[in-house]
Amino acid sequence: MKGDGIENPVFEPPSPDLRRQRQASPAGADAGVAEAEEGPCGWGRCAPKALQLCNNPEGYLAAYSLLAIFQGIVVNGLINISISTIEKRYELNSSLTGLISASYDIAFCVLSLFVSFFGERGHKPQWLAFSAFMLGLGSLIFSLPHFSSGKYHYGAKLEDTCQIPGTSSANFTCSASTKSSLPNYLYVFILGQLLLGVGGTPLYTLGTAFIDDSVPKHKSSLYIGIGYAMSLLGPAIGYVLGGQLLNVYIDIQIPERQDITYTKIDQDDPRWLGAWWIAFLACFFAIWLLIIPFTCFPKQLPGTAKIQAEKISETHHDGSEVLVETKNIGKSFKDFPVALLILLKNPVLMSLVIASSSEALVATGFATFLPKFIENQFGKTSSFSATLGGLVLIPAAALGQIISGILVSKCKMDCKSIIKFMIGTCSVALILNTVFLFAKCGNEPFAGVSETYNGTGTLYNLTAPCNANCRCLRSIYYPVCGRDEVQYFSPCFAGCASHLFNNMKKTYHNCSCIGKPERENGSEDFLYEAVPGKCPTQCKFLPLFLTFFFFAVVFTFMAVTPTTVAILRCVPDKQRSFALGVQSVFLRLLGTIPGPILFGVAIDNSCTLWDINECKTKGACWVYDNERMAYLLMGISAACKIITIIFVVIAVWLYKPPPASAALSQKDSETVSAIH
Repeated sequence: MKGDGIENPVFEPPSPDLRRQRQASPAGADAGVAEAEEGPCGWGRCAPKALQLCNNPEGYLAAYSLLAIFQGIVVNGLINISISTIEKRYELNSSLTGLISASYDIAFCVLSLFVSFFGERGHKPQWLAFSAFMLGLGSLIFSLPHFSSGKYHYGAKLEDTCQIPGTSSANFTCSASTKSSLPNYLYVFILGQLLLGVGGTPLYTLGTAFIDDSVPKHKSSLYIGIGYAMSLLGPAIGYVLGGQLLNVYIDIQIPERQDITYTKIDQDDPRWLGAWWIAFLACFFAIWLLIIPFTCFPKQLPGTAKIQAEKISETHHDGSEVLVETKNIGKSFKDFPVALLILLKNPVLMSLVIASSSEALVATGFATFLPKFIENQFGKTSSFSATLGGLVLIPAAALGQIISGILVSKCKMDCKSIIKFMIGTCSVALILNTVFLFAKCGNEPFAGVSETYNGTGTLYNLTAPCNANCRCLRSIYYPVCGRDEVQYFSPCFAGCASHLFNNMKKTYHNCSCIGKPERENGSEDFLYEAVPGKCPTQCKFLPLFLTFFFFAVVFTFMAVTPTTVAILRCVPDKQRSFALGVQSVFLRLLGTIPGPILFGVAIDNSCTLWDINECKTKGACWVYDNERMAYLLMGISAACKIITIIFVVIAVWLYKPPPASAALSQKDSETVSAIH
């Protein structure tokens, strides 16, 4: 999930000594400059009185929330729900689609430090206008492959019944011209994601910092909490909207039957692809409309200078706050290395950053591939799995952040207590992660993969004596379920020679590879030998899995809000925005970039039947080993949570609260000299 928590800090009443210290600091001297940067809402001299009603934190929060919603819809909703469809349409494997998902974070990672450093003293609302422009452009680019790749052809000779020698059948000849160029669209998707990453960078660094700058500290958690709640609403809308659009055929209108080798398909057909591109196009127009409100806000909202003068800090006591205040670090580019070094030398900050990065790896991996896991593990359709995944992930993530924010606020936890609270939530999440051990599903019988055609064939070989003369094409995946409750790759590989329509339902007959069912009654006469589609799963663990996984996500995200609060507390006030930028870089490098790739590789590693055509070109995976997939994903998740717990414990051990006295200690002076 993009957006790494809700700021919900608890602050002690400022003492007279601290208040006097703050008034004498350079921050107080900057108050006059900040007041000069406050202005009316408008465009130059055009500042209508009606717009001044929005020239306040509430007006900015409304615009910020809308942009966060649409960013969440596109990046964390629509892209995740469209991954499975994009794989099949453009003949990509999960490792490559994982690279698409990671491209957003690559751009975010590259730009985050520079945007958060230079934008700290810049015009933050105009940075948000730039963010809206890039997010809209990225949405448009991401949808372009649909318009340039032509109509979707789901294959000829869909009946694929057994062709006995002497009958006419299509002969497949392999040549260079038969190799598809569709995988080349991978680079277009990556470009779209890179542009989305450029747009998301200012939103979650400068946009959040602007809210924190514009409101008192005791209200900061409420305003930022609302903003992050909206960012969580975005993926929920994206999952539901995208899931419904997957029920619409990819080219809107299903092509009419052209000849006897073509027939219409429905949503239960594994070759069905939904209209994934529509929502991206709609978001492009909507996001660009949000450029308008961000261009009218002033550099500082009215009253910001007074609010800034009253704020105090709970920085980790290593002398960094004194250095930042006395040297006014961050005012020019030459301060960039020193400012970065100060944060990198903060052991509490770095421990929390590594812990949050480990959690982000798991969160982004499941956000990308949970629908695919449900689809293959429990035998559900792509659209239903995507909708179900969104209904579990998004409410659980939101609930976890809200609960932890309330607990931190109501219990008035200090920084060390917050970090200890994180240890508890991560430990519970680790225990709940064991759901993969007992709520997994075995594979349904599949001829040529897990079954041997009643002992006449071999495993991992679709061809057996019963279909050897049928001239079956492996490039046409059209699974059927036999009356023996075994799934077959296609009617041809089941040896079916004919088909009929009974009450508009297609059935196959004269299937040489399908044996008699074990539980056959003498009075029962089967009206078919095979029917289209996968065999109904016998696994009943889906409700149990979703229940445990829901609470695992709740406790996982209960650590996100405290992490953000602790990070904001343990760094100097003037480096809060930059600290979020540093966290974003490590979050991407160690978490959200390798997360989808690692999960994609693990899922590919559990594949038992690849889409390999007669040209030996490998496409997407058709069948997975369910138990292997469950064990691999659980192993990755458990390892990351153990790493998180270790670094959170280190953060508790290293954190030193600031001294009660406002006087500069000798240790502070030595630290300033050493760092500078």
